[in-house]
Amino acid sequence: MLEFIRIQRFKTLLDASFPLSSLNLFCGLNGMGKSSLIQALLLLRQSFERNTLFEKGLLLKGDYVTLGTGKDVLAEDAEEDSIEMILTWTEKAPIKLNYKYIDDSDFQSISNAVEFEGPEKISLFNQNFQYLSAERIGPKTSYKTSDYHIRDLNSLGNFGEYTAHYIAKNGSNSLPNSQLKHVKAKSSTLLENLNHWMSELTPGLRIHAVMQPDIDSVSLSYSFEQGRETTAHFKPQNVGFGLTYVLPVVVAILRAKAGDMLIIENPESHLHPAGQAVMGRLCVLAAQNDVQLFIETHSDHFLNGVRVALKDRIVDPEDVKVFYLERDKEGKQHSSIVKSPEIDENGRLDFWPEGFFDEWDKQLEKLL
Repeated sequence: MLEFIRIQRFKTLLDASFPLSSLNLFCGLNGMGKSSLIQALLLLRQSFERNTLFEKGLLLKGDYVTLGTGKDVLAEDAEEDSIEMILTWTEKAPIKLNYKYIDDSDFQSISNAVEFEGPEKISLFNQNFQYLSAERIGPKTSYKTSDYHIRDLNSLGNFGEYTAHYIAKNGSNSLPNSQLKHVKAKSSTLLENLNHWMSELTPGLRIHAVMQPDIDSVSLSYSFEQGRETTAHFKPQNVGFGLTYVLPVVVAILRAKAGDMLIIENPESHLHPAGQAVMGRLCVLAAQNDVQLFIETHSDHFLNGVRVALKDRIVDPEDVKVFYLERDKEGKQHSSIVKSPEIDENGRLDFWPEGFFDEWDKQLEKLL
C-alpha cells in the first residue's frame, strides 16, 4: 500500500504532504488543487508504462492524463525549477523523484536516475490498478469490446468504456472479495451482486450485457422487477443517465481484490442523495478489505455514507483519511493548503474547515 506522498512545486501543490490510508478522500472547492494529487499519481503511472519514470523523466501527456508542458505544471511560486515527489510504500524504503523543469516540453527529464526494486509488485504500476475519470462513458446503443483491456490489462478503461464487455465476460465469476457480497444476493457471482448493489440506487434493477460478435460490440440493457414479474428490457438511453454513468464504478469496486488500487473521480455524480451515500458505504467495504482507494468527491452525502459506515463499525477510523484542500486568498503564494479532519469511530469529525461541506448549514441559516 502507498503510505505517504510528498509533492513539491507541482501546480498548486507547492509543498504538500499526504499520509495515506486505505480510503483516501479528496475534497474542496473547484480549482483548489484536490485533483493535483490524483494527477501526480497518474503521471507516475503513465511514465512507468512508457519506461521513462525512474531513468529518463516524467511524461506530461499520455493515456491517463494530459497536462500540457512544463510551464503548465510547475508551481507559480516555485523557488526551484524542478518538480519533486517522495513516496513510501509498505515495507519499502522511501524513494525520491526529482524532475528538471523544461518550460516548453511535455517531457520533464529526471535529475538523477532512481533504482527501485520490484515496481511490478506495486499496484500503482501493475495490473492491480484501475483509474476511472470523471468523464465516464454514458448511455449508448452499444459498447465496444477489447479482450486486451479486460483480460491482459485487467482494465475497464479509463472512462469505463469496457465495462459492458467485462460484465458480459465475467458476470458469472465469483467476487474476489466475499465481504462485498450484498446481503440480499443469493450467490457470490459478480452479476448477482452487481444487480443488488445497483438496486440500492434504483429498486429492482437488473442488468443485461450481451456479446454481439458479428458487430464486435456489446449490447447493454436494463429491466426491472415489478412484483413477481420482470419488465421488458430498456435501452440505457431510456433509463436514468446516472445508472450507466455509475456502473463502471460499482463494477470496479466489486471486482477489486486485496492489494488493488482504485482511483475514482466523483463516484457519486448523477446519483440521488441516497445513492451517493450507498457509494460511500461501498467504498468503505472495499477499503476494509485491503483495497486502497483515492476518491475525489464533492458530495456531503458520500461523506456521510462513509461516516455512518464508521459508526456501524464496518471499518476502523485509521483506515479512512480525509484531505480538504483550499487556498489562502490573502496570502502571497498561489498554493494549496491541505487540512485533514479526523473521523472517529462514531463518524464525528474533530473539526470542520470553512467551506468543508457546510453549504447546507449556511443556506438553512439564511432560510431561517
